[in-house]
Amino acid sequence: MSAAPRRALVTGGTRGIGEATAIVLRDAGFDVVTTGTAKTGSGPAGCRYVGVDLAKPANAEAFAAEMAAERFAVLVNNAGMNKVGPLEQYALSDLENVLNVNLIAPYVLCRALVPGMRAARYGRIVNITSIFGLVSKAGRSAYSASKFGLFGMTRALALEVAADNVLVNCVAPGFVDTDMTRRVLGDAGIAEMVRQVPMGRLATPEEIARFIAFLCGEDNSFMTGQTVVLDGGFTCV
Repeated sequence: MSAAPRRALVTGGTRGIGEATAIVLRDAGFDVVTTGTAKTGSGPAGCRYVGVDLAKPANAEAFAAEMAAERFAVLVNNAGMNKVGPLEQYALSDLENVLNVNLIAPYVLCRALVPGMRAARYGRIVNITSIFGLVSKAGRSAYSASKFGLFGMTRALALEVAADNVLVNCVAPGFVDTDMTRRVLGDAGIAEMVRQVPMGRLATPEEIARFIAFLCGEDNSFMTGQTVVLDGGFTCV
């Protein structure tokens, strides 16, 4: 990878899986840019922070154009949102927000950064999906729609850029001990999920981040178009 820039963009890099990923990549020697929704927020120490609300497509487009002017070897589309509710009661505005953050923004960022990766003949893109992009659950219609869509986009893009040594994969975490998990499920919901996970616990963000870092690094030289499930055995039951 000596000819490629050691620069990485991690969206949603201020907490949870994104923060842990930014730290692992930073410690591996990458110059890391992270995003969050706050205009004047901050990411992990040593990482550059950019505030952008990816729920607004115009913002995502402007941010992507800004990032396209820089050379990135790695893109981790981690920023995500979820709102649980039955389909017949789901507001269109909520559906649009979920799709904008979870699917449209990754699409726009891939479109912006891929040309630079192809020119460098090196790139690693990791899209963070979910077990709910493989299976689903009542109340997750919007979230699953966004994550199933991200899975499909990943496979198509992987085929388009494989010959240029740009590898595109998904990581599908199960239940991870993050702020979003605790907000969506609550204590009772987490306890119920833990009972359903064969390993008997939630994953830590660091466990997911270490695998993402593998996909982003030189040791991953041939895996592309794949979705790797990290769920403690949940989807095997």
